Amino acid sequence: MTTDTSPADPEIARLLAARHHDPFAVLGRHRLGGERVLVRVFAPRTLEVGLPEIGAGLVRVDGTDIFEYRGDGSRLPLRYRVRRVLDDGSVREEVDPYCFPPLLDEAGMAAFAAGEHWHAWWLLGSHQVQVDGIDGMRFAVWAPEAERVSVVGDFNAWDGRCHPLRSRGASGIWELFIPGLGVGEIYKYEIRNRWSGELLLKADPYARQAELRPATASVTVAASRYAWGDAAWMQQRAGGDWLHRPLSIYELHLGSWRRDAAGGFLDYREIAAQLVPYVLEMGFTHVEVLPVNEHPLDESWGYQTSGYFAPSRRFGTPDDFRYLVDHLHQAGIGLILDWVPGHFPKDAHGLARFDGSALYEYADQRKGEHREWGTLVFNYDRNEVRSFLLSSAIYWLKEFHCDGLRVDAVASMLYLDYSRQPGEWLPNREGGNQNLEAVAFLRRLNQLTHAEAPGSMTIAEESTAWPAVSRPTDQGGLGFSMKWNMGWMHDTLQYMGRDPVYRRHHQGLLSFGPVYAFSENFVLPLSHDEVVHGKRSLLGRMPGDDWQRLANLRLLYAYQWTFPGKKLLFMGGEFAQPWEWNHHDELPWFLLGQPAHRGIRYLVGDLNRLYRRLAPLHRHDFEGRGFQWLCWNDADNSVLAYLRRDGHDEVIVVLNFTPVPRADYRIGVPRAGRWREVFNSDSRFYGGSDLGNPLPRPSEPVPWMDQPQSLLLTLPPLAGILLVREGSPADQASSTTTERGATL
Repeated sequence: MTTDTSPADPEIARLLAARHHDPFAVLGRHRLGGERVLVRVFAPRTLEVGLPEIGAGLVRVDGTDIFEYRGDGSRLPLRYRVRRVLDDGSVREEVDPYCFPPLLDEAGMAAFAAGEHWHAWWLLGSHQVQVDGIDGMRFAVWAPEAERVSVVGDFNAWDGRCHPLRSRGASGIWELFIPGLGVGEIYKYEIRNRWSGELLLKADPYARQAELRPATASVTVAASRYAWGDAAWMQQRAGGDWLHRPLSIYELHLGSWRRDAAGGFLDYREIAAQLVPYVLEMGFTHVEVLPVNEHPLDESWGYQTSGYFAPSRRFGTPDDFRYLVDHLHQAGIGLILDWVPGHFPKDAHGLARFDGSALYEYADQRKGEHREWGTLVFNYDRNEVRSFLLSSAIYWLKEFHCDGLRVDAVASMLYLDYSRQPGEWLPNREGGNQNLEAVAFLRRLNQLTHAEAPGSMTIAEESTAWPAVSRPTDQGGLGFSMKWNMGWMHDTLQYMGRDPVYRRHHQGLLSFGPVYAFSENFVLPLSHDEVVHGKRSLLGRMPGDDWQRLANLRLLYAYQWTFPGKKLLFMGGEFAQPWEWNHHDELPWFLLGQPAHRGIRYLVGDLNRLYRRLAPLHRHDFEGRGFQWLCWNDADNSVLAYLRRDGHDEVIVVLNFTPVPRADYRIGVPRAGRWREVFNSDSRFYGGSDLGNPLPRPSEPVPWMDQPQSLLLTLPPLAGILLVREGSPADQASSTTTERGATL
């Protein structure tokens, strides 16, 4: 039986053509007058449709998959059920999605549109909710240039006609509640552009879980009920003083740190079981993970992010990632997440031209594309994009208890001409090359994260001379907690890569560092970027024979751990991996069976313990009062010497960058006493020759290096030594640190 409704009705025709922006105007319940109602259902692949609560059947609109009921609606519940007999004879009964009112609140949508909704994952995405006692899944997506948006998945045979969303008008947001839909459903949004009619199939930008690549759909999840056990850590973090505390970061890529016996990925929980004891043994304070945000391409290492709210399915579920963070915290170890707000990939299922327009990216390619990387640039001038990115940052800090964000490629965000030739970029409104809206975004990001997640850190990978990156926004800075010291890294590796014979001519590469060391809150990075793309491993960069290369690496680490600034070392560097990092395989852990590589690991662990326990080595990492040159100009001997101090407590650092031992080398000291060697990178425990100063050296009243007292020392070859005054706080702290570091 058919109705007298004509499929030529323009509203019906638009719905059938999947072009209707307001499906609720056609589908669902509509009053006809008095108690009479019209109930209309779109039901493809269906033989019969009925309303079981009133025992009424619906009739098919001739030539369509639309079914109608016209009659008494007095007994029809507000949230009525629809019974369908499908083509295969099976029966499905469910509450009609089109009998529910709008669910998203106006205030939330207004905040999102203003760029000030920093919990936008509550507003958008898929959420398991209950409406009028009925369980289901609420979907919401921002697509202002869409003519029609539908949610599609296995639950509707990926048919975009079945579940079109309701437009929320000028907000550009579309929403729909689907009763009875549960967790674990895969889905995407089918979007038709209003101008071109282009049809797109997109993953949910706010999805909290995705399919395992190469599949690209989003996955519905329940609200997390994970029982955190890190309350003590979070309380301590909120009240902590990260400026003056030690920060030593172990940077790692979860996919290649370790693998299982078959060469596959470990999951987050398996990683936790192995990572926590290893980091404790090594003495690092934090781990920093390369992006775990969902990403389609393994080769991008996570830096071409597609899921800004989803931990990668490669390693497990969101709660599995919570477990990893929680167990690090319970062991006293922080976690910093590498986060990428500067660009995103062009994959068809992702953010690129999301609704058929330049939505998340700048429309003009002179601002909107990184040709060098083949990626697109976020439009920081668009309020909704700012809400998206700010919410992502807060999401990782709040939902996963991350302790900080290392913000990738900040320079590419700040400069409109970054990696562009003349004519390939657009000046700002003032005629300059600064991206003013990106600057405003970064300042807002840092204000917000520090306020919303007390004690958390933001760390900028910023490679230029942009001023005040790590200074407060109310003082004109960008507001980051810290900034990578790329100048120190480049100068140091350039110097260490030279044959010691020629280092005397390049002493300035090291002695120049303190000139700007306190202009920012610096992290000293020896990161993943320095051991890939033909740069060789850190060990591979060192000159000389095998012994000298290992000695040079031990010396490099002694310099890094004693120079002002927080520390970062990429995985594999702690045991002198001889080859470039290969993300397709796990680290060559078998090398720890060799004494030379095992010795480097002992050295890094001992340096971490000294750095953490000796206040002069970390208390004033960002302040000039924590550092003083003793000897910066002995280029002929390639020797550097300096003091690290905390008030009247000092550590003396002496570094010999040549393979020539130096006997009776005089060093100035700030006060009289006996000075004890507490670390020597030439110790036999680390693989060295064990030359040094095994007994405490009494100072002499011989002024030297602008100091009232001095010592005569033996400087081991290609080595660094640390000395403390007997009876000082540093001496007491170091005596409980290690027995390996001092020469025996």
